[in-house]
Formats: sequence, structure tokens, C-alpha cells
Amino acid sequence: MAFRFKDTERLWRRGPSTRLVRRDENLLPFVCEQAEAGSSLLLDTCVYIDQLQEKIPSTIADLIAVRQVNHSAVAVQELMYAVGALDPADPRSGPVVDQIGRMIEGMPRHRLHTPDTEVLAKAAVYAGMLSRNQNYARDDRRRALNDCVLFLQAVKLGCTVLTRNIKDFDLLLQMCPPGRVLFYRV
Repeated sequence: MAFRFKDTERLWRRGPSTRLVRRDENLLPFVCEQAEAGSSLLLDTCVYIDQLQEKIPSTIADLIAVRQVNHSAVAVQELMYAVGALDPADPRSGPVVDQIGRMIEGMPRHRLHTPDTEVLAKAAVYAGMLSRNQNYARDDRRRALNDCVLFLQAVKLGCTVLTRNIKDFDLLLQMCPPGRVLFYRV
């Protein structure tokens, strides 16, 4: 489907006009103790970070092993931002850059998806509404845009987002109920 401004304008008109409240975690979809088959996953950047820091729970590693895993150019971008932010003069940076490089190179190219104009446009509207209604600080606005792109990309691909970012993705689920997210804790 081609991008049409009218679609995003309608989204803006029917979007929330007041602050959203985070729901009780008992109402949210968390990964079960036992990994089970289900819809394809689109990984949030925090999953890669948890893997790099060896903090990934075994249930999440099991889930990734039994489900089809997709990757987003958004996560690649956020990981590469981390590379740019690392100080080359710090001896600890080199091994981290190498790990990030191996992780990105290990993503199967047929499972690496780039968001299209429709996703980017809708995500920008969602991020603007969240920034306005939730009174996001300037630094949180960029993060919100990336989360919105990833979330709407998953909707378009028919995937479930895997994340530990409960705060932001709960709000996105409230704004766009057709989306699917699985939460976890480290």
C-alpha cells in the first residue's frame, strides 16, 4: 500500500488527546516460563543488548530458538549509534564494537526488514502524540520514535515484538490494539 497523508491525518484525529496510564503488569502479555511456538518475533534493541551483556533469561533464549526471529533496521541503527558513542581510546570499546559487529553480521539478510514510508509516517504521528500527551523530555522523543517505528513495522509484518520495555510498549498497545508484544524481565 502506498503512503497517503489522509491515513495518517485520520490516525492523528482519533488518537489519544490525554495522558495514557500504564496498566497493571498482570494485564500485560509476558513470556511464559516454558518457551512455546507462536507468531514470528521482531526483536527490540534491548534483546540484543541483553544478549551482548549475557543477561538474557534462559526462557528468552529458548523462545528465540523455537520461533522465527526477524530483525529491524531500527535495531541495527540503535546498535550502530552505540558504536559511534563508544570512545575508540577506551580499551574496553574495541571488544564491544566487535561483538556488535558480529551480532549484526549474523542477522540473516532475508530476516532483516527496513520500515517503509507508510510505517515511518504513522510512527512519526504516534511518537508525536506520545511526546505531547506523556510530556516526554527531548531525549525521550527520539527513543519514542524508534519504538513506534519498530512496533508498527511488527504490525505490518504480522510479528510480535519481543521487549523488556514495558513502559513504552504498553502505551503503544493501548494506542494500537492490533499490535502484539511479549514482555520479559532480566
